[in-house]
Amino acid sequence: MVSRERMSAEHRKLLAASTPKEIQATLWRAADKLRGSIDASQYKELVLGLVFLKYLSDAFDERRNDLVEGLVGEDLTGDPRDDLVEDPANYTGAGVFWVPRTARWSWIAANARNTDAGRVLDAAMDAVMQGNTALAGVLPRVFDRDNIDQKRLAELIDLIGDVRLGGIADGSARDAQGQVYEYLLAQFARAEGMRGGEFHTPRSVARLMVEMLSPQAGRVYDPVCGSASMLTQAAQFGGADPAEGHISVFGQEINERTWRLAMMNLAVHGVRGDHTVRRGDSLSDDQHPGLRADFVMAHPPFNVSDWARDVADSRWKYGVPPASNANFAWLQHVVAKLGDQGTAAVVLTNSSIRSARNAEGEIRQAMVEDDLVACIVALPPQLFHTTRISACLWILAKDKSAQSAKRLADRRGQILFIDAHEMGTAASKRERVLTDANLAKIAGVYLAWRGTDSHYHDEPDFCFSASVATVREHDYALIPGLYIEPASLIAPDPTPGPAGLMRDLYAIFDGRSYR
Repeated sequence: MVSRERMSAEHRKLLAASTPKEIQATLWRAADKLRGSIDASQYKELVLGLVFLKYLSDAFDERRNDLVEGLVGEDLTGDPRDDLVEDPANYTGAGVFWVPRTARWSWIAANARNTDAGRVLDAAMDAVMQGNTALAGVLPRVFDRDNIDQKRLAELIDLIGDVRLGGIADGSARDAQGQVYEYLLAQFARAEGMRGGEFHTPRSVARLMVEMLSPQAGRVYDPVCGSASMLTQAAQFGGADPAEGHISVFGQEINERTWRLAMMNLAVHGVRGDHTVRRGDSLSDDQHPGLRADFVMAHPPFNVSDWARDVADSRWKYGVPPASNANFAWLQHVVAKLGDQGTAAVVLTNSSIRSARNAEGEIRQAMVEDDLVACIVALPPQLFHTTRISACLWILAKDKSAQSAKRLADRRGQILFIDAHEMGTAASKRERVLTDANLAKIAGVYLAWRGTDSHYHDEPDFCFSASVATVREHDYALIPGLYIEPASLIAPDPTPGPAGLMRDLYAIFDGRSYR
């Protein structure tokens, strides 16, 4: 460790930090100053790899201490005691990754000095991967390279090693490191700008999707899982312990570096995705061909025009998506992955709910007529720090009939529209977030509409339950403002005249932007 005399201001702040937020913010400021000349994606791998290794070591030390305490009073000395404490089965059997001696943080801190830092860390990553088949090929080996300042790397090791995680949250290394890891993922996404959106869904958006689906048990699938933030939230929904295995996660990610982040994020949160989160393009190389999920969540890249389209693909039940835009390819892929009573949440641009008589409009019409669409939510602008494009949330349901076991009401032939575009609060000049109150209101209205325990009612300027017949009259446009009754008494009568004209006039009169 560095001496107190030589300790940087960031180092002293980190040692003094006591709450999760203080630790997160101080660690980010300190680590950011060590960025040097390496690019953002490499720096992200470097820092998150270190944080993950620290998590593994802390979790290992917690288990080791438990084993040592359990041996107190036992008539064991010397080698027998060491054999028990150093037996990998005593760790893996408790859901803890085995950490070899040369990968434990105490050993790393003692040996990673100056020019040796990168070599020690790459060797530690190798040792962990060799000792844990579930992590094979996952951990980054990016430290012993010419473009990385080894002295700064050694300082970063000291900084991360001094993070005081004990006693915060519920005191466990898993929960504390999980908070730090999620925070750093979000910060890196902001720092990378447009590219950051490729691996991270904003936390408030992910929370909204999870809370509307309310996955209590079953199979959860994300075809574009990024850093797996939605999968981790689903596995922890309602305070569930991921280790209990009520939720099984399945995912796919095209980018290899991002896949590594996903695997590390799942491990930090105690979610096992050893063989179920795979690499590849879900549209052209589906790695889960036989999967039928209970819940699907997806935040695909918006309006992708360069995608591998096979017009004969069996997934295009409702029509072949246009080569110019993959939005309805993602929607149909999601539908193809749903079980008979599965539900899905998909974030898409607003063009998906308003495109006119073209291939997309025809696919949307077919999906509406097949009674797949359960809910459409107009989201606030600037939720995604990587783009200013306005977005909406589709909730799809394979079976909208009454289901007494799940306490679900019969909503066949109906679609719930929610207008949340004015919700949220500014997190910065360029980004908004949905508050806890916003999330509770949006999810609460949908769950009341879908469930039998609460009485749903339409609310002016916020929500309306429309029949498929009404949607048909509006030419299958799914813009919430077309259906939700305005609070003002001077709203025009939407019934006379051609549906297309009234759609445009009503949207203009209502003053809402869905473009």
